[in-house]
Amino acid sequence: MESHVKRLGSLVLLLVLAPSSAGCSDVRTAAESGGGHGREASVPSERVDPAVDRFLDGALPDGPGITVAAARGVRLKHCAGRGLADRARRTPTTCDTVYDVMSITKQFTAAAVLKLETAGELRVTDRIDRYLGPVPENKRGITLHQLLTHTAGLPEGLGDDYEPVSRAEMLDEAMKARLRSVPGEEFHYSNVGYSLLAAVIEEASGQSYERFLSERLFRPAGMTRTGYVLPDWDRAQVAVEYDRHGRAQGRPMDHPWAPDGPYWNLRGNGGMLSTARDMFRWHRALTGDTILSEAAKRKLFAPRVRVPELDGSYGYGWAVVDSDDGRVAWHDGGNDWSLATAAEYRRGRVMVFWVSNHAYRKGKWNLEDGQLELSGGVAERVRRSG
Repeated sequence: MESHVKRLGSLVLLLVLAPSSAGCSDVRTAAESGGGHGREASVPSERVDPAVDRFLDGALPDGPGITVAAARGVRLKHCAGRGLADRARRTPTTCDTVYDVMSITKQFTAAAVLKLETAGELRVTDRIDRYLGPVPENKRGITLHQLLTHTAGLPEGLGDDYEPVSRAEMLDEAMKARLRSVPGEEFHYSNVGYSLLAAVIEEASGQSYERFLSERLFRPAGMTRTGYVLPDWDRAQVAVEYDRHGRAQGRPMDHPWAPDGPYWNLRGNGGMLSTARDMFRWHRALTGDTILSEAAKRKLFAPRVRVPELDGSYGYGWAVVDSDDGRVAWHDGGNDWSLATAAEYRRGRVMVFWVSNHAYRKGKWNLEDGQLELSGGVAERVRRSG
């Protein structure tokens, strides 16, 4: 949602002001390695950093289910849940609870595009009519770069996330949609643009969007529990979401889904399911060359276009800011029930990720209000711990 990017200015300022500390350990335990494919033989234990845990005691209200993960280099420093993933069954949240990570999905889509570019299957300078034709005259000049940076002029959305819209219907509506600005001229956050990128990935790779991500990104990164329908989900590990009144809204797959995942108003721009442990594995992969070359990562995290009302820019699937402390990349995701945040300090190789299945409770809490303090406070304590 567009509000996610508007919140970035304040959050980035807090993130980059978190004090740094010298040195970090790259030693990891077997529980952190994420090696192997398929369902893991046993669920690794929670990892608790005492300083982070004490901070969360004071920073979080009683009530929401939430999982927080933090890493430094390739070492997982903290990964643990608080509250309940399913209140009816009294199921606690853990490091391995499966959540909808919402718009954080965009960084996976962007990485997939760069993976295809590295393989010579496309170029970010390509126009969309090479893959999605026929394209009307006013949209024919739109490039993949413009879709990645939200500068294509497309609307934010085309309807409800769970509306049963096929790929062909999404493409038809996107091509009919009125442009908000001339392509390439202005930033307008657009979920539609990332759905178009998912369709481009399918055309360029000859695979489904999820299959390509699974085989070319997630498996090499050791991410066994990220996807739409391909992972062997244990339904009991998927968090139930709750609305502002505390009413259960079911699990993501309880809403209208196609046999291969969410419908196309959501595909490519959101709806990906993952765990905090897998998000750590994603971070670890991005610190090396497991999934992307150094050149591709530079493109992924480069600040591309200034965002109005934001002390930062948008890159490819990430909002980014440069400071004396180095480059910080950040994105959040949200719906009417849940909220998630992922932040990457590129120089210090620090990651903070947290996700809640009950972000808003009328008259009691709104995790959006404390989003800045929560993310920045965790980052500060991880960096101090060395």
